[in-house]
Amino acid sequence: MKTLLALLFQAALAGPTAVPEVDIATLVTAIAKDPAPLVLDVRTTGEFTAGHVPGARNIPLGDLPAQLAKLETSKAGPIYVICESGRRSAKATRLLLDAGFMAPVNVAGGTGAWRTAGHPVEK
Repeated sequence: MKTLLALLFQAALAGPTAVPEVDIATLVTAIAKDPAPLVLDVRTTGEFTAGHVPGARNIPLGDLPAQLAKLETSKAGPIYVICESGRRSAKATRLLLDAGFMAPVNVAGGTGAWRTAGHPVEK
């Protein structure tokens, strides 16, 4: 498993559109810690309500630019950004980086990969 700092450095080297990314196993390890980091689910409210990573917070991607102030207390810490497959969350991760958030990371494979790995969802 790569450290968050190594992931951020790798993304910086990859270019302006790349974002740091973690796999499901890394997310599982992170949320087992106390205190657990913020898991930001950027799917629609309907998708979120149908099942999400336990403890995740929902701000749909389309609403995120107007809702950044709600995340201000997490600006310096890690934010694990997730959607269904990883595409919307990559866009959200880029938006957070561009807004000055220090450590947002995209969760590769998203909630789909979470469920496929056999992890429970909260409704």
